[in-house]
Amino acid sequence: MKYTRLTKEQFEELHQEFINFLATQSITADEWTNLKVNSPETAEMELDVFSDLIWEGVLQNANYLENVSPQQLFLFQIAEDKMTLITLRVLKDGVDITNAEGYKWLQENYSTDDVEFYTASKDYSEDKNADIFSLIEQGAIITKGALFSFFSKIINA
Repeated sequence: MKYTRLTKEQFEELHQEFINFLATQSITADEWTNLKVNSPETAEMELDVFSDLIWEGVLQNANYLENVSPQQLFLFQIAEDKMTLITLRVLKDGVDITNAEGYKWLQENYSTDDVEFYTASKDYSEDKNADIFSLIEQGAIITKGALFSFFSKIINA
């Protein structure tokens, strides 16, 4: 397995897609039930293959990631050949941008000396999707990139 297995909730959300996946493998509902009982290792392998297929699709379509910690905001743009990062670091003690009050403070103070900006670019390793997945495993979430675009305009102005 290249990534991680989908959660039970994710499998439930993707129930129809999983049925279609089994159909492409020529596995009927009765055969699936039989596999789970009589050949659980094969059933587990099918779950893993399906999970990897879903992850591949998600990762290929990811354009932006965000990872927020109490005093830092990491914004990633996923381009074809490299990843660009904008980091905001809050220098003021006691501000936690993971909660509503701290985030509001950041919105009002991002252009002050209490916030530092850093930028960087990085080429991908031989496996771009694995690089993206690694960031997701570290807490990043896929976004539409509104914050990246906003701060990119400020930095490049």
